[in-house]
Amino acid sequence: MIYLFFIALILLLVFAPGIWVQRVLRKYSEPEDRYAGSGANLARHLLDRHGLQSVTVEVTEAGDHYDPIEKAVRLTPDKHDGRSLTAITVAAHEVGHAVQDHLSYGPLKWRTRLVRATRGIEKIGAAVLVVSPFLGILTRVPALSLLTFAAGLLTLGTAAVVHLVTLPTEFDASFRRALPMLDKHRILKAPDRPHARRLLTAAALTYVSASLMSLLNIARWIAILRR
Repeated sequence: MIYLFFIALILLLVFAPGIWVQRVLRKYSEPEDRYAGSGANLARHLLDRHGLQSVTVEVTEAGDHYDPIEKAVRLTPDKHDGRSLTAITVAAHEVGHAVQDHLSYGPLKWRTRLVRATRGIEKIGAAVLVVSPFLGILTRVPALSLLTFAAGLLTLGTAAVVHLVTLPTEFDASFRRALPMLDKHRILKAPDRPHARRLLTAAALTYVSASLMSLLNIARWIAILRR
């Protein structure tokens, strides 16, 4: 019974942040025509006001993000073309990252380096985890299998590390960049400001939920290999 309780608690801790983030984003996606301009319009306006005409605003299916390599703010279709409070606030958050990049904000530079350094490593980690039991059988050296398995877990864990390192960058983009921009340019309707703060918190915590999911992925591989 206690074992089931701890499993339920772990699952709650892993999934709750992501569920809350999605709930907040979905809640403020209505009404769809809350603002006159779209998320893309606002992003372009804020970028231009900060002298970032070279930064493009693009639509993507890969999740809302700022690409510091290509110098592009990328928004999913509902944020790019939408005129909801969610679309406006998320667009401002991603512009916040563009401003960080322009100002050579240290934590963003470190995140960019980490992402580039660990690109593809998670896939390698999964492959190592699959191969490790067979290496032990073929070589008849159990220690080699254990060493390979440990290397695979560490490799998968890099995703969690990157997401956790990202967290200060996300809160800076939300509350030191995006919210002051929204206030300065009088973008938000007065009743929307406290809701925008919740949205900006959700935008920052997106990486927390991603980090927890990465850890769950490691646990899944452990469970598979113990069978």
